[in-house]
Amino acid sequence: MTLGVADKQGDLFDDVGRFCAGALPERSIYSFLARERDRLFPDEAFADLFDENKGRRSVPPSVVATVMVLQRLEGLSDREAVERYCFDNRWRYAAGVGGYDANGWTSFSHTVLVDMRERLRRSGRPDRIFEAALGAARDAGLVGRKRALDSTPLYDAVATMDTITLMRSAIRGLLKAAEVVLEDELRRAMTSGDDYASAAKPQIDWDDKDAQADLVDSRAKDAYACLAYLDGSELGPTVEEAARLLATVVGQDLEEGSDGIFRIARKVATDRVISTVDPETRHGHKTQAKGFDGYKGHVAVDPDSEIITATTVTPGNAGDAGVAEELISDLLDDKDADTTGEKNGTTVDDPGDLQDGDEKTPATTVYGDNAYGSGPFQRRLEDEGIDSRCKTQKPNATNGLFGKELFTVDLEDDTVTCPAGVTVSIRRHTDGGGIAKFAETCASCALRAQCTKAKEGRSIAVGPNEAVLSRARARQKHSDWIADYRATRPKVERKIAHLMRRKHGGRRARVRGRVRVAADFKLLAAAVNLARLGTIGARSTHTGWSVAGP
Repeated sequence: MTLGVADKQGDLFDDVGRFCAGALPERSIYSFLARERDRLFPDEAFADLFDENKGRRSVPPSVVATVMVLQRLEGLSDREAVERYCFDNRWRYAAGVGGYDANGWTSFSHTVLVDMRERLRRSGRPDRIFEAALGAARDAGLVGRKRALDSTPLYDAVATMDTITLMRSAIRGLLKAAEVVLEDELRRAMTSGDDYASAAKPQIDWDDKDAQADLVDSRAKDAYACLAYLDGSELGPTVEEAARLLATVVGQDLEEGSDGIFRIARKVATDRVISTVDPETRHGHKTQAKGFDGYKGHVAVDPDSEIITATTVTPGNAGDAGVAEELISDLLDDKDADTTGEKNGTTVDDPGDLQDGDEKTPATTVYGDNAYGSGPFQRRLEDEGIDSRCKTQKPNATNGLFGKELFTVDLEDDTVTCPAGVTVSIRRHTDGGGIAKFAETCASCALRAQCTKAKEGRSIAVGPNEAVLSRARARQKHSDWIADYRATRPKVERKIAHLMRRKHGGRRARVRGRVRVAADFKLLAAAVNLARLGTIGARSTHTGWSVAGP
C-alpha cells in the first residue's frame, strides 16, 4: 500500500466547511483540528509506514489520525468512529474532507483504523501523534519545569480465570501452538481423557468436593506430563512461550501433597497470572479495600498548563514509584536547565527561606502522593537537584504501639534512642541499611507494654535511604510546602478525570497486552492534549506555535 495524500486546497464553495466554520466555537477541538491538522500530522510524517509506489493508495494518514484522535476523545469503537466520521459534519470538517459532493474521502472501512494502529506499533516511532501534540505545546511555551505524577487503574479487556480454567486454557494454547506431530505426542502423554477441544469447564458436580479435587489433580498431571515431555527439547518460539505460560500457571496455583495428589495451594502467588488470553494483566489495588484486575496508567502533567508530558502503563500490581523516573525522564535528561531555586547564589531548600527582595529562579519541581515518596526516588530527585513535593508516608504504628517517629535516629553517631531514653547502636547491613535492637533493656522497661509485644524486645529498622526520607518528612511539615502541594498536585487528578470520563477506552481497556494498552493510553493522552491546546487558543505561526490571549 502506498501513501495517500489529502487535498490541501479545500473547496471555498463547500457548504459543510462554511457552515461548521461559522457555527462551531473557535476553540473547540473540531475547529482546532480543522485549522492545525496539516501542521500537527501531515501525510508526509507517516510516509515510512507505507511502501513507495506499491499497491493502492491508503486513506490519507492525516484523515485517519484525526479520526483516531476524535475516537479516543469520545470513547468510540472502530465501527462507531467510522460511522461518526461518515455522518457527523463536525468530524468531516475536522478531517478536512469537505462535504459529500466534494472529492474527499466519503467513508472507509473500520479496518483502516486497525491497520493504522498496527503500522504505528511496528514502526520506529509508534507514539508520533502524542509527540506531535506535546511538541506543539513545548513550542508554545506551555511545558515548564514542574511535573505532577499520579496513576489510575485500567480495567483489562479479558475475563479473570480461575485455576481450572487457567490450566485448561494454557494446555489448549500449547496444543494449538504445537505442530501436528508434536501435538499428537503431547496428547498421548496426557491421561485425564480430556480432549481440550472446548474452552468450557468439564461437566462435574461442582458441589462435590471430591469431584473438584479429582478434576484439579487430573488436569495438573496432564500439564506436568506435557512439560516433562518437552523438557530438554529444542522448541520454536511460539511453543516455548506457550510452555512457559503453562509452567507459570501450574507453578503458581498448585502444590503436590505427600500422597502425590495435586491440590490448589492456599496462598496467593506473587505476580500471579490471572488470564492466559492476556498474561500480562494482574490483580491490583487502588486502596487496601478496593481491588481491580488489569493495568495501571501512569501520567505526568505540567500543573501550570495541564499538558500531559508523559505516560506509561504497567501491570496492575506494580508500584507507582517504580516508573516515576520514566515519567520525568525529560527533566532528568535536561542537564542545562535550572534545577534548583537559588537565593543570592545559594540553593533554597524551602520557599519559606526566601527573604523580601530575594529572587528565585524557576525550580524543577515534582509533585506526588505517598506512592512516590519512596527512598530511591527521593534520593534520585535530591541527587539531581530537583525540588521534591512528593509526600513521604510516616512509619506505621502497629496496634497502637509506639511508632518509629517517637524514636530518635542519629545517623551521624549511628544510634537510635527509644522513648525511655535508652540508646543503642545501629548494626549496618551490606546494602547500607541496618537495625537497632533494644532486646537487653526491654525486659525491665516500664514502657514495654506501649512499645512492643515481641518476646525478643523492640527493634528499629533503618533503611539505606533513611537520611533522605528524614529530610523529606521534615520538609513536608512546613506550611509553605503544604500550601504549594495542596494548590498544585490536585491538578493531575483532574487531568486523570478527563482521561477516564469515557468508560470504553478510558477506564476499560479496548485492547489486550501491555504494549497495545500503553499505545492506546498514550493516544488518549494525545487527544486530551490536543483538546487542551484548542481550549487555550494555541495557534501555529510561520515561526512556531503561540497561545492567544483569553
